[in-house]
Amino acid sequence: MFTLLKGLKIIDLTTVVLGPYATQMLADLGAEVVKVEAKEGDVFRAVRPGRRDDLGVAYMNFNRNKRSVAIDLKQSRGQEVLHRMVKDADVLVHNMRSRSAAQLGASFETLHAINPGLVYCYSPGFSELGPDRDAPAYDDVIQSRSGLAALNADASGAPKFVRTIACDKVVGLHLALAIASGIIQKQRTGEGTCIEAPMLESMVSFLMSEHLAGHSLIPEEGELGYDRMMTPNRKPYQTKDGYLTILPYSTRHWTRFFKVCGEKDWVTANKVIDPVLRSEHIDELYGKIAELAIDKTTDEWLAVLGEQDIPCARVNSLADLMTDEQLTASQMFTETTDDRLGQLREIRSPFQVDGKLSTNNTVAPGLGEHTSEVLLELGYSESDVAALKEDGVVITGIQ
Repeated sequence: MFTLLKGLKIIDLTTVVLGPYATQMLADLGAEVVKVEAKEGDVFRAVRPGRRDDLGVAYMNFNRNKRSVAIDLKQSRGQEVLHRMVKDADVLVHNMRSRSAAQLGASFETLHAINPGLVYCYSPGFSELGPDRDAPAYDDVIQSRSGLAALNADASGAPKFVRTIACDKVVGLHLALAIASGIIQKQRTGEGTCIEAPMLESMVSFLMSEHLAGHSLIPEEGELGYDRMMTPNRKPYQTKDGYLTILPYSTRHWTRFFKVCGEKDWVTANKVIDPVLRSEHIDELYGKIAELAIDKTTDEWLAVLGEQDIPCARVNSLADLMTDEQLTASQMFTETTDDRLGQLREIRSPFQVDGKLSTNNTVAPGLGEHTSEVLLELGYSESDVAALKEDGVVITGIQ
């Protein structure tokens, strides 16, 4: 954990991946993040494997450095607890539909009246401006709706999901940026704000930045889709013993590549040295790489291309990442021990601050692990907390 955001208080009502990914990054940077969960907990807690029912490893990898409070926000007394938390908070963030947030006493209007300086950020599936504002959405839904599944189609043209929670994490980055921007405005003006970062619109902005292509012009000049991304010969190339990504990009890269391959005619060809013509012939050029790649082993290519400073990479499996020399040297995977869970492996924050890596991270909390602690900080007495627990408004201290 770094200290860049030390003193920043974030109330986190998010669930699953999108919101927790955003708030974990902020927690890694030093923000105090209090995760407010329903009494049954974030549904992602149950994703296996895991050594405790309420602490699956998937949940753990998106919720470190946070505290957990479990409250029934469907009850008015639960909403009263949330409202007291909001009074001195800097940020409240959720990834619910607006109507759901309102039912839980967490609408912008309600919370702004309590704390006019509150930065309120939320990430629904669809923008409030459209007819689908109240429709449910998860990653797979947005992969389909945004065009990502179609872009990832197989050889037969059938759409396929990307094998990562791509939309949740991309939109999570948008949400983290929105929160940071709201904080800066508050520091400059003293005023709170409400920022929407909807999933579909964020993903379409992300994908269409290059794929709007010729439709950026009116009337259109060319088709939708960035040609270099769409060409069939853009792929990892088969070598004598595996696969390798070879990516000459600049004119210098291309001419160096064909020189080391002994392709003199290609070194001076206009379609190689002229960037505009090269763009128009990119599939042909990639096809030529495919013809040449089979002549050497992966290691031979890495040595040759490395000497010429031509971008390239072996194709790693997930297992390969665990022993990748760069990742090992940068300490991307670290080990720790937790009293509840035993020995663990963590993915560190990718940032360095002043040349230092993050330290003193805390493992994701158990459900309601900090309820009593947080409520006492808010001014509730121990008897108040006991009464709230007895009446089913909160749950506390599950270890």
